[in-house]
Amino acid sequence: MKKEAIMTIKKILISVLVVMFWILFTMQIGISSDKQDLTVSAAISLKNAFEEIGKLFEAKHKEAKVTFNFGASGDLVRQIEGGAPVDVFASAAQKDMDEAEKKGLILPNSRINFAGNTVVLITPAGSKIPIKTFQGLGLDQVEKIATGNPKTVPAGRYAEEVFVHFKLLTAIKEKLIYAEHVRQVLDYVARGEVDAGVVYSTDVTVKAKEISIVATAPEDSHSPIIYPAAVVKSTNKEGPAKAFVSLLISGEGRMVFERHGFKLTKKEK
Repeated sequence: MKKEAIMTIKKILISVLVVMFWILFTMQIGISSDKQDLTVSAAISLKNAFEEIGKLFEAKHKEAKVTFNFGASGDLVRQIEGGAPVDVFASAAQKDMDEAEKKGLILPNSRINFAGNTVVLITPAGSKIPIKTFQGLGLDQVEKIATGNPKTVPAGRYAEEVFVHFKLLTAIKEKLIYAEHVRQVLDYVARGEVDAGVVYSTDVTVKAKEISIVATAPEDSHSPIIYPAAVVKSTNKEGPAKAFVSLLISGEGRMVFERHGFKLTKKEK
């Protein structure tokens, strides 16, 4: 009986220890995951470059997991303002970041500029319409022109500025098809649903075989295209968020952006 009692006690102790170990292990995973999980809301034109940046960040921070939310910069500001759980915000224009800062949505001392871009006019590959310049959008054969919605999409605002610069806006206004974001413009053109579209030069590589660049907007035809990023004020992961922002302007980060066709900004730090 004594041996049986001892064996029973041992089994109970082992079972208790196993359960305690499992509880502690599970709690540790939960805590670690919660602390290192990082949500980044970024302009959709950054998608390919940021996905590479995310892998680079995770390689440097082994317990980190980066989740991206891509969309139009203006829409992302609305989401953050509405309480969306975001740690880092990256915009395709200063205007949207200015708005976020004015509303107290970001940590001002965390804001940096990390990349630039170029506005280009594209047509479906093999298009028979002889569009060679932005002025060519006024041709009668051109019926539909896709751009981002200027109210929420920075690329749409830059496109509108280019149209004004070339005194085209009034003439082509009825031809404009507004997209929710710049990658939707790219899709419309690639599928031949529109005759032309205005996107960033970095977007073109995504569907290089399906579209053609016919013109590049002069730098003085629109506002400077500068991508800013900042830590969102409501984050409870300020350390990892700042580390992600710092990576964007590091030597490795700059190499990623250059590889994806972005212009490099002057080093800030």
